[in-house]
Amino acid sequence: MIKSILVRYRGAAVAVSAAALLSFVSLHSAQAQNRSLLTRQTRDAVTQQQAAFVQHLDGSATLHLAIVLPLRDEAGLQGFLDNLQTPGSPNYRQYLSVEKFTEMFGPSQKDYDAVVRWARENGLVVTETAPNRLVVQVNGRVSDVERALHVTMNVYQHPTENRTFFAPDREPTTDLSVQLWHVSGLDDFVIPRPANLARNENAAPNATGSGPGGEFLGTDMRKAYYGTGSLNGSGQSVGLLEYVGYNPADVTRYFTNYGPANSVTITPISTDGTPATCTTCDDTEQALDIEQAVSMAPSMISVVVYVGSTDTAMLNRMVSDNSCKSISCSWAWRPADSKTDDPIFAEMAGQGQTFLAASGDSGSYTSGGYYFPGEDGNVIAVGGTDLVTNGAGGTWKSETAWSDSTGGISPDHLPIPSYQKNKKFAKVVGISKTYRNVPDIAAEGNFDNEVCYDGSCGGGWGGTSFAAPRWAGYLALANQQAVAGGGSTLGFLNPTFYKIGLGKAKKYNANFHDILSGSNGAYSAVKGYDLVTGFGSPNGPTLINTLTQ
Repeated sequence: MIKSILVRYRGAAVAVSAAALLSFVSLHSAQAQNRSLLTRQTRDAVTQQQAAFVQHLDGSATLHLAIVLPLRDEAGLQGFLDNLQTPGSPNYRQYLSVEKFTEMFGPSQKDYDAVVRWARENGLVVTETAPNRLVVQVNGRVSDVERALHVTMNVYQHPTENRTFFAPDREPTTDLSVQLWHVSGLDDFVIPRPANLARNENAAPNATGSGPGGEFLGTDMRKAYYGTGSLNGSGQSVGLLEYVGYNPADVTRYFTNYGPANSVTITPISTDGTPATCTTCDDTEQALDIEQAVSMAPSMISVVVYVGSTDTAMLNRMVSDNSCKSISCSWAWRPADSKTDDPIFAEMAGQGQTFLAASGDSGSYTSGGYYFPGEDGNVIAVGGTDLVTNGAGGTWKSETAWSDSTGGISPDHLPIPSYQKNKKFAKVVGISKTYRNVPDIAAEGNFDNEVCYDGSCGGGWGGTSFAAPRWAGYLALANQQAVAGGGSTLGFLNPTFYKIGLGKAKKYNANFHDILSGSNGAYSAVKGYDLVTGFGSPNGPTLINTLTQ
């Protein structure tokens, strides 16, 4: 029987008991086979016992999961992104292809293959892999998911809503040698929702739109924010993130009724089996997003409508396709960990894609609201205004802050991004010098907009849900001009927006409509940046010319 073993420690031979060595090996082997994920998965309602246990989730039920791997060389990636956004840098706007980004910063093929193999070995069915090697989508029985992730899937009573939800009882771990970043689809504690899209049929419109009763149409937004120039989005595509499919007949009805004749191809894409078109669903949000984006850039190649059940599936398909350089999201959700989507947003920035999100329609920030992804520092958050034009279908006349425009200091305490770490910005009244401040920009969002949806058309609709796709269409015009001039698409623009907004007042006012009045509750619109409208709305072709210099 072996009682001791000679091992070398710092060059010297040391006798170690066999029992001690066996204990050491067993401990580290267990640790290697019980690897935690890099982001938090479990809901506070479960860990803090705020949600009452109802029952164990049926082991034969099927879950759809999106397994996410981490990016490599985070420090190198951040330095690369900083250079991409710095004029004068050799890498300024030298964006990467999906293949090149994956080669430089994506998971290795070896690691990706290991995750695919692990999923199959644990009884999970791989339904889709991704060219950037970031996400593996799988279907699996609850019992197999529990075994693979070392959790128990339970049903709980929701602490604030009249429904139950399913979730794991603890943080998942795996026996993979590869560390995972995140697993989407493990709970339905949060049901994503449009950014509080609302209708007020009794609200009196400003009566300056060209639609019924003075309601605003998409063509009015193009005239007010861009003018009558020749840019039309030619060669560009806008992407839309939607949790529910849309009815193509509603989009056709809008342009048939209000014009112009639509020539833009609308491409529905299901990212995980969720129906991308639906004739029986409420498609108010989805239809208006399409109608507003197309109206702003009426000669685009396409509007691609990405539909899915998880943010991971939709966002990763957007970066994997890399066909839409301007992307709008009018939905909000609350991830268990605010870092969840950072790898995908980083890839978007590296590939020259711009992601805009509605800030929300509930006034100034309060705790417990649905503010993600707008509050993420790698996203451009779009607030709302109340627009007045010079007559029906006329040019921009004035704008005030919309009272429901969501803004403030990140309630989830997301760190302040580098573009907000500025001495001049630090002097803005009410902002945080530590946490993310929202929004960045704004556009019309009052209850005076016409939409065709659910088989008919009607007015009185409002929301930052309108503002985000309007900006996405506007930036398609800017991308068109940039590419025509021999440059690249514009990419993540917050560093540029803040440089303009915090620069000389004359240049700022030439590029943005500075909103000077109105309030969202806790915050008021003021000269320069504010926590209701950010830097304001786009001031015609001047901003496009500045962005494409």
